[in-house]
Amino acid sequence: MWRGLRAALGWLSRLGGGGAPPAAMEPMERAVVRCVPSEPKLSLQLVLPDGSARYMQRDQAEPLGRALARIATNAAKGRAKAGKKSKKPRAEDGEAGEAELPEVRLFSRDGRAVSEEVPNAAAWQDGAVLQVGAARYRVERNPPALTELRLPRSLLAGFPVCPKVSAEFAAPQHCLFRWYRERLPQGGGEGPVWEEEREPEGGERVFTPSNALVGLRLKLRCTPGDGARRFGPPREVESSGPVEAGPGVCTFDARHLYTRKVCGRSSVRAVSYNILADTYAQTEFSRTVLYPYCAPYALEVDYRQNLLKKELAGYNADLICLQEVDKSVFTDSLAPALDAFGLEGLFKIKEKQHEGLATFYRRDKFSLLSQHDIAFSEALLSEALHAELRDKLGQYPVVRDKVLQRSSVLQVSALVDASGAACRANRSL
Repeated sequence: MWRGLRAALGWLSRLGGGGAPPAAMEPMERAVVRCVPSEPKLSLQLVLPDGSARYMQRDQAEPLGRALARIATNAAKGRAKAGKKSKKPRAEDGEAGEAELPEVRLFSRDGRAVSEEVPNAAAWQDGAVLQVGAARYRVERNPPALTELRLPRSLLAGFPVCPKVSAEFAAPQHCLFRWYRERLPQGGGEGPVWEEEREPEGGERVFTPSNALVGLRLKLRCTPGDGARRFGPPREVESSGPVEAGPGVCTFDARHLYTRKVCGRSSVRAVSYNILADTYAQTEFSRTVLYPYCAPYALEVDYRQNLLKKELAGYNADLICLQEVDKSVFTDSLAPALDAFGLEGLFKIKEKQHEGLATFYRRDKFSLLSQHDIAFSEALLSEALHAELRDKLGQYPVVRDKVLQRSSVLQVSALVDASGAACRANRSL
């Protein structure tokens, strides 16, 4: 008891000298500050005492006092709007107007007032306390935040569902995931009821729905984290459609029997695969000549991505080289999915095309030293190394023109592991 009393008396003495009460003494609202060194401005978000949400952008080099003055002005305006119906006459002179401004101050984590001459970038530190009149706010600088959370449009029973997770000041491997299944309401209730998945996968980033979920939708709740015990506000996303029945046994299931585990450090498992870009699969020629035996739904990119992601993940490869990869497929489907299985992705689009090459390497085995993307036609024309080939082609103008019109590219990645450097090339002619 005496220790608590001494602490309180100590706080009162500091308050007289410009201090602030400890953060633990009362619950506080949040003042979220986003400050990135590469950007000239920082942003501040908070809900003022009158209940209005405010979003401010200030120069990082600006003195703190100007930002605090703007907050005071906004708070006074909000209070005036809230008291619109009051019959109290408005002040006519400037001094009276200024007197209505609330006191706004910023205190560091140790309770000392921050000088108003300090630049914004240095003043707004994580754990600081902002005082706006009688209200207090805990400053959260660059807290984990989700910028995108999306589920695939097609969900198949027995096939992994890999969400696209984009975050700022956070990493997917440090986020918290909770999956929910739809439980149809009984007795004509309004809206679906969500039931949390209790299976081991219910708390994992990747979730594989069972046959029992066919006909039901899924919901994912993600809480962003940064690995330093800081978590941001969660976000939820519901699937656009229900889980559908899978195709049953696939041809790659037998191959997966030999690739159940990742290779040891002394060996490397590589996979190369032309996955047929959607831009080619949806042509009339493809449907009627190349793949007339294939049902139309099986040529749809969302359906094929389910099969492809399960097949690639099941190989537990260290290196994956893919050709004919749609740019959107890489960005929205393959990169997020294979990232969840520990693979980092690189992409090179073909010239004047919507598809290109993708390379994935296992993060815990390889590090990327450099990436070298080569356009064949450009290299043929510009590099002295190919002078002899240029001369040969010059003898056949028709052939030369055909070669130069090709959009073929070469994707070269220099990787390093514990044993040394390795060079990997991926190409589609």
